[in-house]
Amino acid sequence: MKIIILGAGQVGSSVAANLVSEANDITVVDLKPELLRELQDRFDLRTVEGHGAHPDVLVRAGAGDADMIIAVTNSDETNMVACQVAYTLFNTPTKIARVRSQDFLDHPELFSLEALPIDVHISPERLVTEHIMRLIENPGALQVQDFANGRVRLVAVKAYHGGPLVGNKLRALYDHMPNVDARVAAIYRQDQAIQPEGNTVIEANDEVFFIAAPRHIRAVMGELRRLEKPYRRLIFAGGGNIGTRLATALERNYRVKVIECIRDRCKRIAEGLERTIVLQGDAADEELLIEENVENTDVFCAVTDDDEANILSAMLAKRLGARKVMALINRSAYVDLVQSSPIDVAISPQQVTIGSLLKHVRRADVVEVHSLRRGAAEAIEAVAHGDAGSGKVIGNAIEDIELPKGTNIGAIVRGDEVIIAHHDIVIAPEDHVIMFLQDKRRVPEVEQLFQVGVTFL
Repeated sequence: MKIIILGAGQVGSSVAANLVSEANDITVVDLKPELLRELQDRFDLRTVEGHGAHPDVLVRAGAGDADMIIAVTNSDETNMVACQVAYTLFNTPTKIARVRSQDFLDHPELFSLEALPIDVHISPERLVTEHIMRLIENPGALQVQDFANGRVRLVAVKAYHGGPLVGNKLRALYDHMPNVDARVAAIYRQDQAIQPEGNTVIEANDEVFFIAAPRHIRAVMGELRRLEKPYRRLIFAGGGNIGTRLATALERNYRVKVIECIRDRCKRIAEGLERTIVLQGDAADEELLIEENVENTDVFCAVTDDDEANILSAMLAKRLGARKVMALINRSAYVDLVQSSPIDVAISPQQVTIGSLLKHVRRADVVEVHSLRRGAAEAIEAVAHGDAGSGKVIGNAIEDIELPKGTNIGAIVRGDEVIIAHHDIVIAPEDHVIMFLQDKRRVPEVEQLFQVGVTFL
């Protein structure tokens, strides 16, 4: 595909890195030449210096025959106007805009063909908020990703001594829980992927990805580690868009505190919240954290726009006794650095956001994409179209499908029915097939499996 990316910041460069590796023709537009030079040094792509919403700049970027424009600059207005220009002047087929302001998002009628012709609007802040909420709702999970509108979840958890399944073969999971349907999709041991088989032995510190219906997640996690008590007390460091969204969504069911250093912002968010305690101060202030009983806090989550502040405050909170600490980290190099630190969960907005973009680039009918393990792996929900004569998967049992190496089918969604994958399940037309790919470079092979032959009408 020929794709124009407007904005070479954290999100734009992350999108470019993911898409250029899939043999797409990528052009990146930005006002800052130093950002463009850095991208050109790292990747095989074109760059254009200029304002992304200006027609002459879009012409130079090749908008006349582009398949898609992804507008992810730091300005909502620029992103929205760029999509309007691309539609009016170039009739660009797919237009995606990053929209951060809740004032715009509160009016979905704006994003229509008659108003602003934006096919998809993404809000990284909303996606990150939902991601953190799922982690809070599932104590002990490292990642929780939704498929089939929440009817199926992919959960990552670290196995610990004391879990009934640790030290036992994987098939024992089904013996321990005959009434719980779940499937282990992948195992990572010391960062090396292991293909899960029935005789695979789970070891302590393995990172295990499993697929199950939401009601069964806690039971499966209990097989891999000692179950954690539900979280009750939460502290969010940062009263920006994400911190405020989290407090708003969670304050009715949890005891929430927000720490914000800017006085005016403290006053504003306190007026908009009902039960949350808003504190003015520095989240890395040891005296403040002690005063607010951080040692009794279930989750300390640092979500300011400063990576260093998030890392330091989360590490301090952990040292002072917080049960679980999370930090929002934009720079990918920092995410790698903190993997072995006291921080329990490092949250990358780029990795949370990229899936919502990738599903619009896939060549098969892909409903959902989640980027995993810092972009090395992926989980995909693809729709099987056609019939036994035109499709490569329809009419075949899972064990007979030639899946790319390191790819597992975890579940099938057939209408309102969720079917956890077993070797003898036969794929039917319009099934939603949920897969885990240990190596995202295998995506083109999966796309080919789900593309319909030309004989299908």
